[in-house]
Amino acid sequence: MSDDKMTVNADYKRDESFRDTIGTVDQAGKRIWITPKKPKGKFYNARTIVSLFLLALLYSGPFIRIGGQPLLLVNIFERKFVIFGAAFWPQDFHLFALMLLSFIIFIVTFTAVFGRVWCGWACPQTVFMEMVFRKIEYWIEGDAAKQRKLNAAPWTPSKIFKKGFKQAIFFLIAFSIGNTFMAYIVGSEQWWQIVNQSPAEHFSGFTAVMVFSFIFYFVFAYFREQACVIVCPYGRYQSVLLDKSSIVISYDFTRGEPRGKKSRNNPDAELGDCIDCHQCVDVCPTGIDIRNGTQLECVNCTACIDACDDVMTKVKRPTGLIRFASYNGIKTGDKRIFTPRVIGYTAVLMLIILIFTGVLLTRKDVETTVLRTPGILYNETADGGFSNVYNFKIVNKTFNEIPIHFTIKDMKARIRLNQGDLIVPKNELYSSTMVIELPRSELHAGRNKITIQVWRGEELIEDVDTTFQAPDKL
Repeated sequence: MSDDKMTVNADYKRDESFRDTIGTVDQAGKRIWITPKKPKGKFYNARTIVSLFLLALLYSGPFIRIGGQPLLLVNIFERKFVIFGAAFWPQDFHLFALMLLSFIIFIVTFTAVFGRVWCGWACPQTVFMEMVFRKIEYWIEGDAAKQRKLNAAPWTPSKIFKKGFKQAIFFLIAFSIGNTFMAYIVGSEQWWQIVNQSPAEHFSGFTAVMVFSFIFYFVFAYFREQACVIVCPYGRYQSVLLDKSSIVISYDFTRGEPRGKKSRNNPDAELGDCIDCHQCVDVCPTGIDIRNGTQLECVNCTACIDACDDVMTKVKRPTGLIRFASYNGIKTGDKRIFTPRVIGYTAVLMLIILIFTGVLLTRKDVETTVLRTPGILYNETADGGFSNVYNFKIVNKTFNEIPIHFTIKDMKARIRLNQGDLIVPKNELYSSTMVIELPRSELHAGRNKITIQVWRGEELIEDVDTTFQAPDKL
């Protein structure tokens, strides 16, 4: 390519009017049903392998055990959470907040560098839509052209069978997703009870599974790419997360422009490598033209790369006309990734991760709350001392029973429990009451500060500060 042509292409200006609309809605506001051509190529094969791994992990997740505990349990009903075999409770909300903040900053940093790779390779919506439901559609109805022909055809027995068979399989898969989703919430053991017993015995669980199933069926059978274009906010975040140094799926306009095919009438025309075959648009699951540049609808699925590389190979031109690259890398050759903004994001991410790790490592296995019972002041004991009644709650975050006993720090006291010996069940919140008696010599008039020590055998677990109410005059 001549230097003059490269200069022209480097200054190439795109028509930005396409940004006023989205590819799935026409001028009248009616939805355009996207029927993408079946992709093929090395990236599609790689995504298939990654998707198989992710699907296997998703479906097996509720049944995988780490130290006898589930890999992931999000029981919002009983407020029990297990992540990688470790139990978390509402008292660990600060850990959850730090973990969520770390994840958000990681996504921001990753997106600033590599764009929406998550969307195209790991997002459950894309994995199920493109690697499960779309494959089934290709298998039953054929490629894009056959699908459009079938959709336009009258309702014959053959069409009814194909459409009905496809929708039946779609619902069965959605039903399996709904069951898996429920297993992550209630646990595999309780899910198995719901499955093996009559719906009447677990009506709420059965209803939840069916609701989840119909939601997933609606999303993958009808709503489809609209979930990425309309509902998911991630695409809109690109405007603030991406810059000209971010590596995204890009069209090399310095090579490709001006587009067109050489003809017999004008064999010496100065044209770019793009022959304007439209294959990159035909395979796009969200209906965009990647040659217009980065767009919120693009999920980085790489289908356009495979399609373009296939065409370039056939016309004996170098592949990579559409590839992972930054705008600066294409226009100026600047391939720097770690810009000052990315370095700043990374520093913040490392700081949050260090804080999270420190807090996690110092997390207590047992947390105790002790409060004086409201509405009850004090009682005088037979030996002239005084007693207060307390409510206490103990959260056992381990998966073993823990024997607990209390003492009062630096004070002569007697503690009476309702249940005698206190054994806190594994992974449970235990609540009860106790009575603390203190001699008159340990008290001063009014409110006294005391420290309750919580012991596991000979090990001091924690100190809990509370108050002891004595008469205003002693």
